[in-house]
Amino acid sequence: MKITYLLGWGDEMGGTELATYTQAQHLADRHDVEVISVFRTRPEPFFPEARSLPVRYLVDRTASPERPVRASRLDEAACRTLAALPSELIKPSWESAFDRLSDIEMAAALTTLDTDVLVTTTPALMAAAVGLVPARVVTVHQEHRPTQRRGPSGEPLLLHAPRLDALVTLTERTRDWIAESLGATAPELAVIPNAVPDGFRPRADGESKVIVMAARLTGEKRVDHAVRAFAEVADAYPDWTLRVFGGGHREQHLRRLVDGFGLQDRVELLGPCQDMAAEWAKAGLTLMTAGHNEAFPLVLLEALAAGVPVVAYDVLTGPAEIVRHRVDGLLVPPGEIHELAAAMSELMGDPETRRGYAHAAREGVYARFSSTDVTARWQELYSRLVARRDAPERLDGRADRVALGVASGGSGFRPTTPYTLDAAPGADERAREDEIAAADTSGLVIRSVGRLAERRDDVLAPDMTDWNLELTATALESKDIPYVLVRTSDTTHTLAVADDERDGALKALAESLHGQPVYAELIHPRDAAPGVVLAERLDGIGEVAGVKVFKPVTTTTLSLRHGAGQSCTVAFWPRFADDTDGTDGTDGAYAVAGGTDARRAPFGTTLAGSELPSLSPTATLRVADRTYPTLDVFAQLLIGDVDFPIDAVYTWVDDSDPEWHTRRKAALGGPDDELSPDHGAVRFRNRDELRYSMRSLAMYAPWIRHIYLVTAGQTPSWLNEDHPDVTVVDHRDLFADPDAALPTFNSHSIESQLHRIEGLSEHFLYLNDDMFLGRPTTPDTFFLSSGTARFFWSTASVPALPVSPDDEGYLAAAKNNRDLLRREFGRTTTHSFFHAPYALHRSVLAELTERFPEELAATARSRFRSNSDLALVSSLHHHYAYLTGRAVPSGIAYDFVDIGSRADHARLGQLLQGRNKTAFCIGESPDSDLADEEMALAIRSFLAAYFPVRSPYERGA
Repeated sequence: MKITYLLGWGDEMGGTELATYTQAQHLADRHDVEVISVFRTRPEPFFPEARSLPVRYLVDRTASPERPVRASRLDEAACRTLAALPSELIKPSWESAFDRLSDIEMAAALTTLDTDVLVTTTPALMAAAVGLVPARVVTVHQEHRPTQRRGPSGEPLLLHAPRLDALVTLTERTRDWIAESLGATAPELAVIPNAVPDGFRPRADGESKVIVMAARLTGEKRVDHAVRAFAEVADAYPDWTLRVFGGGHREQHLRRLVDGFGLQDRVELLGPCQDMAAEWAKAGLTLMTAGHNEAFPLVLLEALAAGVPVVAYDVLTGPAEIVRHRVDGLLVPPGEIHELAAAMSELMGDPETRRGYAHAAREGVYARFSSTDVTARWQELYSRLVARRDAPERLDGRADRVALGVASGGSGFRPTTPYTLDAAPGADERAREDEIAAADTSGLVIRSVGRLAERRDDVLAPDMTDWNLELTATALESKDIPYVLVRTSDTTHTLAVADDERDGALKALAESLHGQPVYAELIHPRDAAPGVVLAERLDGIGEVAGVKVFKPVTTTTLSLRHGAGQSCTVAFWPRFADDTDGTDGTDGAYAVAGGTDARRAPFGTTLAGSELPSLSPTATLRVADRTYPTLDVFAQLLIGDVDFPIDAVYTWVDDSDPEWHTRRKAALGGPDDELSPDHGAVRFRNRDELRYSMRSLAMYAPWIRHIYLVTAGQTPSWLNEDHPDVTVVDHRDLFADPDAALPTFNSHSIESQLHRIEGLSEHFLYLNDDMFLGRPTTPDTFFLSSGTARFFWSTASVPALPVSPDDEGYLAAAKNNRDLLRREFGRTTTHSFFHAPYALHRSVLAELTERFPEELAATARSRFRSNSDLALVSSLHHHYAYLTGRAVPSGIAYDFVDIGSRADHARLGQLLQGRNKTAFCIGESPDSDLADEEMALAIRSFLAAYFPVRSPYERGA
């Protein structure tokens, strides 16, 4: 069997390259193995392993200009031109290093490739390869990083994986996420870890006082965390040094950091090393501080094989699959430098434990990741796939998968499952989860993203937050554990429990939640590994600063998951009197003065600060249908509380209504008017966005008091008009002079009358149906507690040019607003605003109509957008309120997607996968060349995946 591996940069130092060469070496004894590297970048490969294998290069980047490695008649000018052109096979957003020359050489090599199996090693290479290789070549992709954290570089995998024969991940967690995201479009999925490299490996003697790291000096590796942690413990362990092997663009930054700590003689940045086996033999300890993009670090296998204990961040995937906490290393919460330093200190100061970990490391890593076992799994997979490559169902299955993939979202978007950041469960916990699932009689408990979850399509995030509070409080009450509900700036709930009640509280949670699919995230654990455990395991978990209790719930679509983000936090508060030496940052005198019942927060803070005089309840707070004990301060109206009502207003039109079309056609001056961007159908097109925008309010802004829907005598068929919190407002009931202004097809005109809505609150949000909230918000996202509105300036500027007949309506209105404000205030506006929910004052809108009656009356009478319009709610209000002291600029996590641009469709996947934008807009360019069906499919698939839970404003909800 011939096996070909495809690398991008086979000469470079990287985990993907080393893992590929290691696997190729293991198989080379029994099979014909070849490595294709798209680029040659060094005279000799960095890894010695590459020199024992046949490596074929396609493009030589050691030459200037780069040129094909094959015999070619291309001259320097042609090579220079091709290298300057962007790749057509691989989008720059996926991987920017490819160009038109590499396209040509990959096509030449892969379309005629004579091999049985082609193994790709990055999603970008996979996307190119599956469209080029002959049909009989079996295609396998090895995913060397956690796909769920790749961002844009992972998009080609989601789009093109259906064309593969098999996709192999390093961890169960990544495989589970890919399986749920791809669904029926997934090829065969398998999990095969990296193997310990073969050959003699010198061992550490267990006595060394050198910390060795092997990591590229890039931001994602967070080597600066290692330096900072070492600086914390350096004085206590003067005999220890830190050596870092690796190169990268952060080297100078790290050298300055080392200099700043005065550790030049104890922290060594030694550059890349080709013989790390020899360096591991000199190590007493190693660190892994990389971020969430590690999948299964081969460097940890090497260190453990040499008998070097590990201290590692317990990130999403990787270290937890390799390092056994308190067996051969220590896992600490990701990004917690103080915790990292404490774990280092623990091992640096305990040689006996260090030696025990070293012995366990050597024994365990070969037992779990031997090259014999791992190689056998690869050989079985490749042989089985090759044996059935001529079966008719192979190509039929691929065609069906591709078709289903397109049908799920279009050619540039694939709905995905949201990822979670907690580490995967261990084998014992996974077995217990299987028992709990088997005992479930409801049929609702499923495994999702590697954890148990209840499958439901009727739960909004605010409800889930309240439910987690109730189940946690009920568990504590079952054993009479005293607690108080404290208020924080988060949208979730926190219970404060005295730390001397910790053991009882954990026991109560474990017993009350036994056998239930409920989890607890450990906060600053001392003995257990960080991460998430079944709540029933909390009894005996050891010392923790707190736990976050949550019951996972996922929708049938698997695209929305309620989890740790809606958890109830239980924090164990110590006494001030327990810290009279002032080590907590206060002095002992203050602690005594605070009284023996005074408590301090073990982490974070509350709206009343991080110190409280007591945890004895003196008041109650009502949440949903229950009251909970609290302290007087949290029952009072605090300085930052928004206590005024906030409504929401939508303007909406149904362009499928024949009567509306008749009125619009009559109002147009002629057929040429249809060609205007301000009159065209794109401005009125209804793709059911309103339904999902209202779902976003129900999910992420439960504090909205009332929704007003302003329409031209239309009502969405799905809307529950009887809902007490929704009012449909007809244009005729809105305009001061309806006979002069109606019918109108000008949003500027309609928006000039919003302050006339009967019953509308003074503070309200204005939304178009293409605006959405993407994650939980609070009222102070949009308003200060003083009533001051927040607005969000965009980076897009308004050109410093006069109004032109060619200006689109929105731009002309912005320029008119600018002229008006310059005339009145002597200030010139420069920028527009994000197309996100606008926080408005009803009184300011009324004041503007009184101050500028002629201009706004003309806007109200303009039946279509015109170059004389003012944009009242999207621009003029914000600037005017700012200049009169009633609005302030603020920031918001925001994104805009042009559904008319296929290049933007991939960003829908990023939004869905990350769910990290507070607001986003899905607009449509008027000059799009995409078919309407493709745009409709993409936006429908995305919105149904992002907002699968019906809002209470819908019929039958």
